[in-house]
Amino acid sequence: MTDASTTTRVDAWLWAIRVYKTRSAATTACRAGHVRVNGERAKAAQPVRPGDELRVRIQGFDRILVVKKTIAKRVGAALVAESVDDRTPPPPSKESMPFVPVRDRGAGRPTKRDRREIEKLRGRDSD
Repeated sequence: MTDASTTTRVDAWLWAIRVYKTRSAATTACRAGHVRVNGERAKAAQPVRPGDELRVRIQGFDRILVVKKTIAKRVGAALVAESVDDRTPPPPSKESMPFVPVRDRGAGRPTKRDRREIEKLRGRDSD
């Protein structure tokens, strides 16, 4: 049997440490497969224990969190820092990210000349 004080639902824990704004958002992320506990997809009711590693996909990037202490209710920021070990690598710099050309919204369909310039930028010359 698991002791209630040493385990907490993964969605409740993610909400309590302020990864998600609401518990229902955390539950939705679990259902969508954005939360992994120790490398396995997690359901919302899966228990987490101290020492578990969580990978949470938010806005296209993974956050790597290690459970230090299980909490089920929202607490102050100081207690949140004691409950989680954030091992997320820093985001890549803007210089290292590839440039993606963006057309202005409402500019309409690209002309033949525009399309050729776009293909040239992408490195797909038709010549």
